[in-house]
Amino acid sequence: MKLAISAAGPNLSSPVDLRFGRARYLVIVDTDDRAVLPIDNQAGMNAAQGAGIQAAQIVIDNQGTAVITGHCGPKAFRALKAAGIDVYLASGGTVAEAVDRFDAGDLGLAPAADVDGHR
Repeated sequence: MKLAISAAGPNLSSPVDLRFGRARYLVIVDTDDRAVLPIDNQAGMNAAQGAGIQAAQIVIDNQGTAVITGHCGPKAFRALKAAGIDVYLASGGTVAEAVDRFDAGDLGLAPAADVDGHR
């Protein structure tokens, strides 16, 4: 399984970024071997609009199977769900801790977007 985690930095020790579309990085972690693929999301951070959809496309393009983030807006949530990608909510910690919590079944599955779209 490939988890896409919104993060402030490019590695497992980076803090989880509570924003999805405007996170500094999207860190793809393969749960089988803990291989890490950091993806610079500078374009999403600075986008006037559509950052969530751009981030969702990055996850889709990298064969992500689930997203872990603090919050997910409605457009990104719809794009992810349309691709069959579940969204799990994490309130903080590091990327590694988020993966551990996911593996332990301790993260809540988001039933819908939990924030309004950002400007």
